[in-house]
Amino acid sequence: MNTINKLNLQDESTVNELWSLQHKAYRLEAELIGFREIPPLMETREMLSSSKEGFYGCFDKDEELMGAVAVEEESPGKLTITRMMVGPDFFRRGIASHLLEYVFEHFAGMEQFIVSTGKKNTPAVSLYSKHGFLPTGVEEVAPGVELIEFHRSGSL
Repeated sequence: MNTINKLNLQDESTVNELWSLQHKAYRLEAELIGFREIPPLMETREMLSSSKEGFYGCFDKDEELMGAVAVEEESPGKLTITRMMVGPDFFRRGIASHLLEYVFEHFAGMEQFIVSTGKKNTPAVSLYSKHGFLPTGVEEVAPGVELIEFHRSGSL
């Protein structure tokens, strides 16, 4: 069974592993949506280690980091899922769903969950819809690149 743990961003090997996972995952999203300047791809290891977000990693039985989610309570009662990443070797194994369910359970007192993804990122749009998120708006962040924001009630 996979385990999910809070990641310690003060641990250099954890940051290196997370940074590598983030680059593999977001490079693929960049290709899907046709936009290479996704903020996580511009981030250095130092920037990652000083992030204010809470990161949770999903590990296999061999302690390999398969996926991670980052969250931030940007206003009281509203939790934003700021990053969702799964290593390409672990696609189609339910890792992202497992991470989302962990967030819903771990932060059960939240009124609302918020997430956004590239409109052309069909796997992510499908994932969030499947977990009760509803689209609330679309924003063009660069020519031809649109982000969809989704909200989900915390009481589902």
